[in-house]
Amino acid sequence: MLPDKDGPSQGGGGTADPGGSEDPAVSLFREYLRLRTVHPEPDYGAALRFLDRMALELKLPAKKVEVLNWSRDPPASSAVSCAPTRRFVPPSLFLISSFSLRYIEAVRRLRARGTTLPRTVHFLFVPDEEVGGHAGMEMFVKHPEFTKLNIGFALDEGLANPGESYTVFYGERNPWWITVKCPGDPGHGSRFVENTAAEKLRRVINAFLDFRESERKRLNTGECFTLGDVTTVNMTKVNGGVAYNVVPAHMDVSFDMRIPPTVDLQDFEERIKRWCREAGEDVTYQFAQKHMDQEVTSTADSNPWWSAFSTACRTMNMNLKTEIFPAATDSRFFRAVGLPAIGFSPMNNTPILLHDHNEFLNERVFLRGIDVYECLVPALASVAPGPGEA
Repeated sequence: MLPDKDGPSQGGGGTADPGGSEDPAVSLFREYLRLRTVHPEPDYGAALRFLDRMALELKLPAKKVEVLNWSRDPPASSAVSCAPTRRFVPPSLFLISSFSLRYIEAVRRLRARGTTLPRTVHFLFVPDEEVGGHAGMEMFVKHPEFTKLNIGFALDEGLANPGESYTVFYGERNPWWITVKCPGDPGHGSRFVENTAAEKLRRVINAFLDFRESERKRLNTGECFTLGDVTTVNMTKVNGGVAYNVVPAHMDVSFDMRIPPTVDLQDFEERIKRWCREAGEDVTYQFAQKHMDQEVTSTADSNPWWSAFSTACRTMNMNLKTEIFPAATDSRFFRAVGLPAIGFSPMNNTPILLHDHNEFLNERVFLRGIDVYECLVPALASVAPGPGEA
C-alpha cells in the first residue's frame, strides 16, 4: 500500500484519529508506510533511520550488513536487529517479514513485561523483492555473518487468506524463468519464406500453453486442491522483428514457470528439451532463474519447531491450513542450506492483493497479528535444544 501524497492512506478499515485515541502501534504503522522506499527514487536512508530508532527504543543492538549487487538496480542494503537474550542454547531463531512493525510491536510488549528467552532471536529487514530483496537474502545466507549466527529455524512472511483460517506454508514452488530462442531464415515479407523463426515460435508457444491448460484443469481435482499443487506456466515476453516487411532471423519468447516440489525437475527439463526439438532446428533455451532445491519443512509433531508453532496457534484458537506457497519467498534460501522454515503472516479475512493496486490490511487484523507474534516468538524461542545443540 502506498501512502497518499498529502498524508497517510485511509485504506484497510483503519482511520486516522486526530484525537489521539488510535492504538500507538497503528500510528507507528502509518508512519512506517509513509517511508518512500519505492522505485525509481527509493529513500532507503529514511527506512534505515526508522529501524535504528526502533532499535534504540527497544534497547536492542542493530547491525547493518551492506550487500553489493551488480545489477540494473541500485545496491540493496539490509539491517539485522539482534535481541540481546541469553546465548547458551544455540542455534538461534530467525524472523523475516514485510510486516516488520508487528514484530517490533510484539517485541516492545515482551520487553515491557521483562520477558527473557532461552534462545537468541534475530530480526532481518531487507528491501522488497522488486528491488533485489530476494537476491540480497540469498547473498546474506551465504555471507560469513549468517554462519556466525548459528540459526536453527526461520519464520518468513506468508500470504493473506480471505477466510477465517490462517495459511501456513511449509514449502514452495521452484521458480523457473526461461527464454526460448527461435532462429529462422530471414526474407522479404511478400514471400512464403521457409523455416521461419515465427513458425518455430508458434510451436514453442503452443507446447508451453497446452501444458499450461492441462495443469489448469488439474487444479481443484483429485489431490490438486491449491495453486501450490500444480505447475503454472505464463508467457510473459515476446521479442523479435525489425520491420513490417522483413521476416526476422530471430524471435524469442519467455515464460514464468512455478513448479511444485513433487515434480521431478530433471524429467521436467527433459520435457522442455523435447518441446524445443519438436519446434524446429536450432531452437534453444536459457534460464534467467532456475531454482532446484525441493526441501520442505516437516509439519509432523515430531518436528519440535512445528510442534511449538502449531501448539501456540491452538492456544490462540487459530485454525491453520498448511500449503505449498504458490510463488517464491526468502524461505527457499534457508531451506537450501538445511534450515527448516515456514511462511506465515497472521492475515485472515484479508483479500489476496499481491502486486495489486490499493493493497491494504484491516486495522483489527494488523493489531491481532501483534498478539499472535507476542505469543509465537517466546514459544519458538523456547524450543528445547535438540541433538548436537548443547
